[in-house]
Amino acid sequence: MKILVINCGSSSIKYQFYSLSESRILAKGIVEKIGMKGSFLKHEKESGEKVLFEGEILDHKIGIEYILGVLSSEKHGCISSLEEINAVGHRVVHGGEEFSESVLITDEVIQTLEKFIELAPLHNPPNLKGIYAIKALIPDIPQVAVFDTAFHHTMPQHAFMYAIPYALYKKYGIRRYGFHGTSHRYVSNRACEILGVDPKTVKVITCHLGNGASACAIKYGESVDTSMGFTPLEGLIMGTRSGDIDMGAVSYIMDKEKIGTKSASILFNKHSGLLGITGISSDSREITAAANKGDERCLLAIKMFDYRIKKYIGAYAAAMGGVDVLIFTGGIGENSVITRSSVCEDLEFLGIEIDQTINKEVRGVERIISKEGSKVKVMVVPTNEEWMIAIDTQNIVDGKN
Repeated sequence: MKILVINCGSSSIKYQFYSLSESRILAKGIVEKIGMKGSFLKHEKESGEKVLFEGEILDHKIGIEYILGVLSSEKHGCISSLEEINAVGHRVVHGGEEFSESVLITDEVIQTLEKFIELAPLHNPPNLKGIYAIKALIPDIPQVAVFDTAFHHTMPQHAFMYAIPYALYKKYGIRRYGFHGTSHRYVSNRACEILGVDPKTVKVITCHLGNGASACAIKYGESVDTSMGFTPLEGLIMGTRSGDIDMGAVSYIMDKEKIGTKSASILFNKHSGLLGITGISSDSREITAAANKGDERCLLAIKMFDYRIKKYIGAYAAAMGGVDVLIFTGGIGENSVITRSSVCEDLEFLGIEIDQTINKEVRGVERIISKEGSKVKVMVVPTNEEWMIAIDTQNIVDGKN
């Protein structure tokens, strides 16, 4: 089965095209600067050859037209006709309480997703634009929605509820939903494959660390807690998001700065986190380079970032009654030797001992980095959300879900 996986952002579309029967990526790429000057499509063939197409890409529908055109083009494509595409899988950030697993997209599903726009106003609208575009351009091809929130639907009520008036939960659905679920699910399952263990027999903590960051406690194959909450703002410190913060501090800042809810949301989502602390960048590579030159605020930001991760690991080990596997993934988790080392420092009492020699060698590859004999297996597992979306799409189209 040939599956096109689409991940629509506000001004971009990432895509990968799979032949699942052969476990091959036939093509992948990205459309950027949608609706802006200088928009383009960067396409990579299976051979690794890359091509760039520039044009006036005014909206997501035109962007997907470009993608379908290049996939089926004689010179750069990998299919002779769009009829070779068997299904399209979409990353959808928020599925609310209604969707606890991936789902075949129908008109009713679309109507429900439109209701969730207010829960994820930055993410769900572009996700829906991709669905609308495929429906308009190739209407007979089945589409599947794979939700960031779905994996976390196994959290018990005492873990997902907030201590606010219960009526507000019932009225507005205010609770912890969690995000990055497709990534947490993939890396935890993949780690168990590598270790040769049944996911239903181990306690796993996954740390998805990138510009967006979250931790997840996975007990016997099910998410039982995660750091992101009602929105992706809660939890770990991120590139531009504050993570956990006292709500009293939020209202105090709003009063002192005389700002409303929209401005406050922008402040804590777009101007906080690593960018807010350092004042120079949200990119951990740039921050690390500045820290190496003695920049005190960058040094502070790194310590804060690592410390928050360490706290969540300790909390989740306590919540699950132990931990068997600790996984690092995401751009920082997969590539930052320093972050992994700092986070694991002084966690020997939990059975977490990393081999510093191995750790220094590992960037972006699957590897066990714990010491021989370490009670907890510490691993680097590059995430592959697109593959997970493709598998879910195939299973639903084939009627296996």
